[in-house]
Amino acid sequence: MKILELPVEFEFNGQKNYIYPSLIILNNELTLVDTGYTNFLTLIENEILKNGYEMKNLKNIIITHYDDDHIGSLYDFKEKYPWINLIASEIESKYISGEMKSERLVQAEEMLENMPNEEIEFGKWFIQQLKNLKHVSIDEKVHDGDMILDNKCRVVATPGHTSGHISLYFPCLKSVITGDAAVHENHELVIANPHFCLNVEKAQQSLRKIKKLQAETYYCYHGGKFTL
Repeated sequence: MKILELPVEFEFNGQKNYIYPSLIILNNELTLVDTGYTNFLTLIENEILKNGYEMKNLKNIIITHYDDDHIGSLYDFKEKYPWINLIASEIESKYISGEMKSERLVQAEEMLENMPNEEIEFGKWFIQQLKNLKHVSIDEKVHDGDMILDNKCRVVATPGHTSGHISLYFPCLKSVITGDAAVHENHELVIANPHFCLNVEKAQQSLRKIKKLQAETYYCYHGGKFTL
């Protein structure tokens, strides 16, 4: 069993950016963690193929939380590879499926009311991005402490960034896939952008929680791999 980080390069506002979805390889079956922004399907496929793996072996997609840079291409993956088993926390599943209005959209709409004029255009664009996300039903809803992927992976509830955020702990690999519970910044693990945290205090608690696991490698979606 191993974990690969998939560096996906893209441009945003004329700046070069990266995100780092993770690929878990177990018994020749692939599990992708998070799917990038909308229209990132090909970018992620290319990274998987570049590493010598075939898309026909993609069995699961795990979503750490409902944000447009994590679920943007989920609908496209499910359309193209309908056999994929989609996994997310019970809480996030409601937002991903459209059963409930996402917390991020509620937050963005509230923030728009108090935004300075120069930021209003971005605020409106961001809200539209969230509204454009296509809803997808989740096949497997997980909870804190659940063991998945042949009991090799423990689901760790890491609320704060969003209320149903999960991270993934692999005891045999001494590794954690953090989602946005931690980002790799200036050679340390910190919470993701506090402006976007729905509950900063809980986000700090969740960061402490995954640090206590004393993993040797943390796979961060933003900032890339952090090794102790």
